[in-house]
Amino acid sequence: MATTEPPAGAPQPAGLTTGRTDVTAFEYAPAPESRAIARLKPSYGIYVDGEFRDGRGEAVKTINPATEEPLAEIAEANEADVADAVAAARRAYEGSWSRLPGSERAKYLFRIARAIQERGRELAVLESLDNGKPIKESRDVDIPNAAAHFFYYAGWADKLGYAGYGPNPRPVGVAGQIIPWNFPLLMAAWKIAPALATGNTVVLKPAETTPLTALTLAEIIAECDLPPGVVNVLAGGPAVGQALVEQPGVDKLAFTGSTAVGKELQRSVAVSGKRLSLELGGKAANIVFDDAAIDQAVEGIVTGIFFNQGHVCCAGSRLLVQESVHDEVVAALQERLQTLRLGDPLDKNTDIGAINSAVQLARVRELADVGEAEGATRWSPACILPDRGFWFPPTVFTGASQASRIAQEEIFGPVLTVLTFRTPQEAVDKANNTPYGLSAGIWTEKGSRILWMANRLRAGVVWANTFNRFDPTSPFGGYTESGFGREGGRHGLAAYLESEA
Repeated sequence: MATTEPPAGAPQPAGLTTGRTDVTAFEYAPAPESRAIARLKPSYGIYVDGEFRDGRGEAVKTINPATEEPLAEIAEANEADVADAVAAARRAYEGSWSRLPGSERAKYLFRIARAIQERGRELAVLESLDNGKPIKESRDVDIPNAAAHFFYYAGWADKLGYAGYGPNPRPVGVAGQIIPWNFPLLMAAWKIAPALATGNTVVLKPAETTPLTALTLAEIIAECDLPPGVVNVLAGGPAVGQALVEQPGVDKLAFTGSTAVGKELQRSVAVSGKRLSLELGGKAANIVFDDAAIDQAVEGIVTGIFFNQGHVCCAGSRLLVQESVHDEVVAALQERLQTLRLGDPLDKNTDIGAINSAVQLARVRELADVGEAEGATRWSPACILPDRGFWFPPTVFTGASQASRIAQEEIFGPVLTVLTFRTPQEAVDKANNTPYGLSAGIWTEKGSRILWMANRLRAGVVWANTFNRFDPTSPFGGYTESGFGREGGRHGLAAYLESEA
């Protein structure tokens, strides 16, 4: 495929270079957001029964994955703290919250939503510091969507009788919620907002590597004067999550995370009578037909896999390209990747931030090395990685087989595997050849083909001529090893309601 060189003197990204010798490159001027906006505290505790206190577990440091610099000390919870939080949530549920009229609960949710908006800049910086994602993603995606979920479910709080779950549905009770590190504040909003709108109380456990925005959300909840015990936030590692799962006072568990942990959790609660919803891993197929608008599709491919460094359960990590346009699409994609900017997450020019942890970086490196060992061709743009922190360049594999590990296993990093197909049926067969069923994307000009494909793809979410677009009014969830249950939209209420007989 013939390519057009950019004009001499065209701006080039800091951190990534094109590898060309005939282009005079200029670096972008840094445009960092001030980290002082985050208002970091030296230490954080846990939030139980309307009060902040030190957890009785281990004191650990949360670090900035871009620099490996300690950010704050976290006094984590232990089993006794979990029991205290569940007891507080039970008292709040039985004493006041479940009996409040929906219109009164809605006022609290509206208040939280407005407070998130008012502190949005602070929360965005805090999220990028703790998580490693680019500030433009925290600022433009995570924080606005977190506020939007509270606004949306506030609107449902006094209309539950019209949601399709009976004329007078009842709350389930105390909800234990465990969230991952890839979207810390947004995942908290996804789970807390529908639970509160329906009259449940909550014990939330954020991921051990990213507790800061969840604990700041607890500050917001305290400032919004929710009754003590309605929301409790416990920082800690897997032992805290397991203690929450095993607590007999928990009526419903909601988990977002890896498929392996989800399976363990399901086994743990199988005989307990607890309600359970799981949103787990994915290996989404992003399918490009020969009639697709190639430039548009390339932007969707980049969004699908390199958004949030690929730390997205519904990432389009398998690219299925119709054979006749394979070379054109790959060349256009490689051209586009050379313009991405990798570096400081707080720089507003940055497109690719840091991998969240050393453990996750090791996992990404391992599977990328496996891809090469299995015979696939590995390509990354010329890339200068920072000396400190956890970094991995955007990577594309071509020539992989359907059976290769990089085509079957969730990598959860900025790694794309390209496969080909000839016919729509072959595309469906290859897309469905995975143990997962969370999401998929279709790129074509034919509306009839979109509908034909969408009806045959085993995925909870199918995007057409776009990818990774979310809205609080739309349900999200998967099938098979991607879990069960839905979050978002009217469907997201079901996990927290008992239908009246």
